[in-house]
Amino acid sequence: MFDKVLVAEDYEIANQGIVKVLNDGIGIHNIHEAQYCDDAYLKFRKANLDGDLFDLLITDLSFKENHKKQIRTSGIELIEDIRTIQPDIKVIVYSQESRPDRINMLFEKLAINGYVCKGQHSVKELIECVNGVYQGKKVVPPLLRDHLDTNTIINLDDFDMLLLEELSCGFTKKEIAATLKSKNITPNSESTIDKRISRLFDNFKAKNTTHLVAIVKDLGLL
Repeated sequence: MFDKVLVAEDYEIANQGIVKVLNDGIGIHNIHEAQYCDDAYLKFRKANLDGDLFDLLITDLSFKENHKKQIRTSGIELIEDIRTIQPDIKVIVYSQESRPDRINMLFEKLAINGYVCKGQHSVKELIECVNGVYQGKKVVPPLLRDHLDTNTIINLDDFDMLLLEELSCGFTKKEIAATLKSKNITPNSESTIDKRISRLFDNFKAKNTTHLVAIVKDLGLL
């Protein structure tokens, strides 16, 4: 089982709940807690420099603001910074976020190892998740499995992401087409770009370009 765990959670009661589950439900006792991402990162860096590495990070996604300015304000930033130093550390996100597309993004873009939704069954699911991740499994929450089974998850390829990035910069379809042609990126016809952007509008139920970009940014895809 995991020897040393770092828990990043801003609510003390939730933090204590995670520790209790790890202690009593799994038998992990070397647990270090942090209520802010910067604090968690500093504890991680110290352990790394001391050669006493953490082998599991459990983190929330959102953290309340502190009177002290924080460099890292979200679990996503914490995961990214920690993974740049220790790419093989296992990561479980423990959050209230229940939007399937955002959860799926965490697995696809951040390569997290497990996800647990805070709620009625979170204790049981956290135990199952930690055990599964330790065994080398990718542990997906039930709500995401249901959406994957019904094929309702939106999958974006590199071309979709390129178009979204261009739209977020305020470029028109005609300007995007010209940029792609100048960089020899295909497809680059205005009609193809129009069709792909129209599909993105339908997928995200966006009313206009500004709305589409806002939705995608809110989901953490940009």
